[in-house]
Parts: sequence; C-alpha cells; structure tokens
Amino acid sequence: MQGLPEFIPTATKTAYLQQLLAVGFDVLDFGSFVSPKAIPQLRDTAEVLAGLDLSHTKTKLLAIVANLRGAAQAASYPEISYLGFPLSVSPTFQHRNTNQTPAQARADVAAMHALCERHGKTLVVYLSMGFGNPYGDPWSPALVADFTAELAALGIRIVALSDTVGAATPALIAPLFEELIPAFPQVAFGAHLHTTPATWQANVQAAYEAGCRRFDSALGGIGGCPMAGDALTGNLATEDLVGFLAGRGEALGLDAAQFERARALSQTVFSVA
Repeated sequence: MQGLPEFIPTATKTAYLQQLLAVGFDVLDFGSFVSPKAIPQLRDTAEVLAGLDLSHTKTKLLAIVANLRGAAQAASYPEISYLGFPLSVSPTFQHRNTNQTPAQARADVAAMHALCERHGKTLVVYLSMGFGNPYGDPWSPALVADFTAELAALGIRIVALSDTVGAATPALIAPLFEELIPAFPQVAFGAHLHTTPATWQANVQAAYEAGCRRFDSALGGIGGCPMAGDALTGNLATEDLVGFLAGRGEALGLDAAQFERARALSQTVFSVA
C-alpha cells in the first residue's frame, strides 16, 4: 500500500487485513510506524491495529519501523510479534530510505534488538539492496556475508535478503543462500523479492533450492518500495508463491476459501492503483 498515491481509508485497510488474517499465513506485515510525512499511506497504522480481531487467527503481526522511536512505539503493542527494520547494504539507499548513515542504522539495529528482547518481540532485519544496487555503491557476496555476521553476533535470528529494485537473478540468489544458510545455522534466512512476471519463478526456485523457506509476498504482486526510485518493481505475488510451494509438496496450512475471498477483496482495495 505504501507506494499508492490515493489514501486507502482506515476501515478498508482493516477489513482487508482482517481477511488476510483468516487465510492462515505465518506472518502478516500489516503496517509501519514511520513518519507520516515520509509514508502518508500508513499514517493510520495504530488505528488499523485497534480495529483488528486477533482472537481467531494463528497469524502473527509484523510492523515495519525506520528508527528507534518507531520501534519503541511498535514494541508497546502486545499484539505485535515482529518488528522489521530495513538495513541497507547500500549507504545511498540507507540515507534515502531511513535518512541515516550506515553507522547510525547499525546502532539502531543493536538498540532495536535489545528493545525487542525486553518486550518479547523478534526483530526481523531486511538486508535491503542485498543483491546489488543501481547507485554504484560497493556490493559483493562477501559484503553481504559481513553484514550477516555482524547481525548474527548481535543475536539477530531472522535476516531477509531483499531485492529492493528487482536486481536479483538466480546466479546471484543461489550462491548467496548456499553460502549463508550453512554458515549461520542460528539465523532463519528469508527472501524479499521484488519481481516481474518474467522473473519471479526462476528467482523463487533459486532461493528455494538453496534452502530458503521464508518468503515475503503480496496478493497480486502489488507494491514496491517508493524510496527506491520512480519506477516500482512489484512484490512477489502471493498466488504465484503459494502455487510454487504447493507444487513442491509444502504443507502451507492455508484456508483455500478464505484465500480466494482475500484475492477477490484485493481487487477492490487496490482499484485505486
């Protein structure tokens, strides 16, 4: 939702997220505690959270934060299980996305992790520009491994390699996961892939065959990162991902009827796109 120019009413957001909660996903990225000036679409996250009924769902809630102040706000809600922070391999994108230097972002990660530990939350770190960037900043598998080692040393347990601008290819994805997953067995690695209809399957297959079992997606492939550039590359479509994983025998535990209701509702919610 964050990249859409027209504000989606709070009640519409809440109803859509409530439907997603009925499907049975593991985690729902439901909102962001970030500056309303930076991301006006999600300025009503607290109101949306207040309107959700969590009494009949197994799905855990994740909120994105961009700084320690947002993390403290998110951590104050007992309904939220995960806080997500985008730590960028690219200094340029770190500044564009959270208005921080790499040193400031790293310090925030350490403080956020400590905050999460105190409040019984789990910090998910997204390694933005994890597969390269368009800014000319240094990138290499070794650099990604260094970032990961630093996070693992802090005690971070979930790291999602993030293809923020659709730069990933199977030739980049597979070696990274094949190197990182056995090197850091205490870390659960995820794939946050911004893809196109022509690239999604090869990229998902590369990550899956390399051992990744945590994937982010959005119904219809809607969305992207508004801080990455003018042309948004869509998210990985949930329906594509579900089909791929089911075809490989993964027991996803999703309610098929509720999933179809969510897909139908998404057509209405995102008709403003």
